[in-house]
Amino acid sequence: MKYRLYILVLLAFVPLMLLRDVTPNNELRYLSIADEAIRNGTLFAFTNHGVPYADKPPLYFWLLMAGKALFGRHCVWFLSLFSLVPAFVTAFTMGRWTAGESGERLARTGELLLLTCGLFAGMAVFLRMDMLMCMFITLSVRTFYDLVDGRGNVRLKRVLFSLYLFLALFSKGPLGLLLPLAGTVTFLCVTGRGRTLGRYWGFTTWAVLAVLLAAWFLAAYLEGGSAYLHNLLFHQTVDRAVDSFHHKEPFYYYLVAYWYSFAPWSLLLAYVIVDGLRRKAALSDMQKLLLSMVCASLVVLSAVSSKIQVYLLPVFPFAVFLASSMLGGVRRGRLLTLSLAIPAVAFALGLPFAAWGAVHGMPYMDNVWAVLAGAALSVGGVFAVFRLRAGRTVTDVVRPLGVGMLAGVFFMGFSFPSINRLLGFGELCGEVRRAAVRQHTERYFTFGIGRSENMDVYLGTSVTPVGEAGLDSVACARGVLMVDTTAAGKLPPRLRRCGMRTVGRYGVVVMK
Repeated sequence: MKYRLYILVLLAFVPLMLLRDVTPNNELRYLSIADEAIRNGTLFAFTNHGVPYADKPPLYFWLLMAGKALFGRHCVWFLSLFSLVPAFVTAFTMGRWTAGESGERLARTGELLLLTCGLFAGMAVFLRMDMLMCMFITLSVRTFYDLVDGRGNVRLKRVLFSLYLFLALFSKGPLGLLLPLAGTVTFLCVTGRGRTLGRYWGFTTWAVLAVLLAAWFLAAYLEGGSAYLHNLLFHQTVDRAVDSFHHKEPFYYYLVAYWYSFAPWSLLLAYVIVDGLRRKAALSDMQKLLLSMVCASLVVLSAVSSKIQVYLLPVFPFAVFLASSMLGGVRRGRLLTLSLAIPAVAFALGLPFAAWGAVHGMPYMDNVWAVLAGAALSVGGVFAVFRLRAGRTVTDVVRPLGVGMLAGVFFMGFSFPSINRLLGFGELCGEVRRAAVRQHTERYFTFGIGRSENMDVYLGTSVTPVGEAGLDSVACARGVLMVDTTAAGKLPPRLRRCGMRTVGRYGVVVMK
């Protein structure tokens, strides 16, 4: 069945999409920004509680706003589709592209590897714009290859190439343009096509980009003024790239991040690619383009001052499918066996680990769903070990591991109602709203809780964070105070006498 993998992945993620709360650090902030834009009637100049927010382009916020307009509230399952569908499009595009050279079987293996790569799988349901950018980068590189190969309507492909580049940039920012530019130029140079650069990065490409960017910048200027435009063009691009004020890491950061970001396939992918290059295997133009995208992207990402794991996301499809396309010629030896045996054994230990965690009350593990997830991993791991011992192909070993992982995600998704209180603010705010109704108040305060100002998404009104010095004045107010239980000891006596109800790792104090 052609789409069996995608149906399986969708089913695996359904409980997670339906039952989980959003995380405070980024997801809740994006929802708060979208709500504020709806209230202010803005589409290009965004604010977060009155502070200009030019960190991200508008496209993803428009999708969040459309979801709110459609349902009247933010539905996590619906918003997750703006990550899951791009993940599917990315995997499907790469699979169809590489199938012509590597064959359907290895292309299907590549799709499974990509959709079960740790970070890629996580970002497939996380409310961020990174997967959108990844999809548009993938589509742009695929279209570029068609132009090089002379496939299809050249004029249409050139326009599509430019449009995909703009949408990648319009989803996340400059990396959406820089990564395809660096990768495709590298490919043209290493294949002796440097003089043809103008065919692909010529007048049509830059003209379409210039018109669309000019329209965006003009709209941002008209809504936000010159200060917002300067923030968008310089502070969030040049300053972050040269001397980042956020996520500053050393140049070798991604060489370390690779190993856990690509888990459980990091050893396998690295071995297959390195083995192929070491054997000096003859690479096709497609493989050279994939390799160019991987290498050039890593250089660009490492050169940029701001670094976090999720920035690696656009590298995933090219690295995974480069490896899958080289599987046909890989040598079977100890290192290949080891690269499969390590994740297989780790998966096989899933049930014992989950049972141990449940017995000892580990966070997120003290429920039956975590044990079932561990059992699913163990079944997949045991099957993989037996297939590995029987000398089966890499694809035959990878399949039970991938299916076991997806089954584990499916079962773990049902545990979120019991662990949401540890992850997000939804349950806390529900309790707070009920307390506020009983107290006939709409005044909300927080102490010691990061990003608490974005609780307005749940509460429908502003939330006031207070420092330790402001606790005495808050104690005289009539309202509800939310506090991190680790900071509860700093509350003044008057607030302690009010009593505190615990919700997860937070406390609720009703001030009468």
